[in-house]
Amino acid sequence: MKSIAALQAVVTAAPFDGEPSVGELDAIEQEMPLILAEVDLLDAEIKTLDRPATGLDERRIRRARNRVLAERRDLTNRIGAMATGGAA
Repeated sequence: MKSIAALQAVVTAAPFDGEPSVGELDAIEQEMPLILAEVDLLDAEIKTLDRPATGLDERRIRRARNRVLAERRDLTNRIGAMATGGAA
């Protein structure tokens, strides 16, 4: 009977330890305000799933959307400033 085992070596150079790198942690920390704003928007939207949205709910969702947009803008500006060396 012939063996059907792989004839090529394993491609991965180092085993994955399951932990994020320092660079990945820095990126997460930099994006955290946007992540929290998106969570707030999701919470506001979830509250209206099982009942009709009231005027207060609509304002809450609108404010959360505006906060997400502002955080996206700020994150983009921060990343752009880092890429250009801070020169405006």
